[in-house]
Amino acid sequence: MAVIKPFRALRPVFERAKQISCVPYDVVYEREVREFIKENPISFLRVTRSEAEFPEGEDISCEEVFQRARQNLEKFIEEKLFVRDADPCVYVYRLSTDAHRQTGVVACCSLDEYKLGTIKKHEKIRPDKVEDRTGHMLALKAQTGLIFLAFRNTERIKTLISEATQGKPIYEFQCADSIKQTVWCVTLTDNFVSAFSEVPALYIADGHHRIESALLTRKILREQNSNHTGAEDYNFVVAGMFPSEDLRILAYNRVVKDLNGLTEAEFFEKLRGNFVISESSEKEPQNHGEFCMYIGGKWYKLGFTINFIQEPSVIEKLDASILQHYLLAPILGIDDARTNKRVGFVGGKRGTSELEKFVDEGTAKVAFSMFPTTMEELFAVSDINEIMPPKSTWFEPKLRDGLLVHLIED
Repeated sequence: MAVIKPFRALRPVFERAKQISCVPYDVVYEREVREFIKENPISFLRVTRSEAEFPEGEDISCEEVFQRARQNLEKFIEEKLFVRDADPCVYVYRLSTDAHRQTGVVACCSLDEYKLGTIKKHEKIRPDKVEDRTGHMLALKAQTGLIFLAFRNTERIKTLISEATQGKPIYEFQCADSIKQTVWCVTLTDNFVSAFSEVPALYIADGHHRIESALLTRKILREQNSNHTGAEDYNFVVAGMFPSEDLRILAYNRVVKDLNGLTEAEFFEKLRGNFVISESSEKEPQNHGEFCMYIGGKWYKLGFTINFIQEPSVIEKLDASILQHYLLAPILGIDDARTNKRVGFVGGKRGTSELEKFVDEGTAKVAFSMFPTTMEELFAVSDINEIMPPKSTWFEPKLRDGLLVHLIED
């Protein structure tokens, strides 16, 4: 069962919520962060990405970065830009555009449940990224952004969410990206806690590094606390939990720096061993097993041609696996996409124009547009405790950082 816990959110005052809240720390380049902070001095990026406040190119330590983040959060609180709810609450969070809407529940989840596998993962993590966010959490004694979880909905949770959204929201604003953010505060929380206890599992959609960082932070704080009971706030991680049917996965595309010593003609010849190639006006594949490739100023469609001798596993059938095992590794020499610096990943929201830009400007030699992974594929991989290839999913819209902060040590 899923264990959720109401919490006392540290959150922006109503009038400043739009200005303060920001995109997740790991979806923007540093140059973009610098621009955001320059335009908006109270952006929460000053807390999540405080390195951008130091002069560009300056040699600064992690400790200096984390200390600046702590100072900035304290300053926001001192200037009364933030308030903290008096009692533990559950929050209902809706993201909507003209074409899409998803409504979920924000509460704390048990890190024990994550260790036991009730909160299921599908990605490997990079230790350096975990170390960075762990240092950030320890310096701030806070979790500044939400883990993004999915679950198979129930009628009871659907009803509770519907009832909560009939009240007056604590936040309602539209961001520059045209995504409307609406949040309701629920003070009578027992029904939500009980309803989620009937959910067999939660699935990490986005936030593997954040939850691993929360786990490592707990280990460190527990070792420092001789009176540890298991009820402390650092034993929980704040998360936005959304019904899977509401969620939208975009493609996570690839760019490759060079052709591994091949000429363009040699590259195409090797491709024909596993793919049917045709020039195309399409820039996004319409079906599984298809890829769109941009090279030399032209788009091509690649159709995977191999017939498996036996039914492939759920991992083998993923488009990200097909591209990796039949093109990136054997032809372009990218054996490990997690560590090889010749391959880059472009989130679906940035679109195929970003792929064209990489290639046309010479940063990459070839780019691949992918068919999006489905929620059912994510569930299937997670349920058998397997790991997807890196950068298989890009969820959109993204949850905002800074709206509902979880303090892990008063």
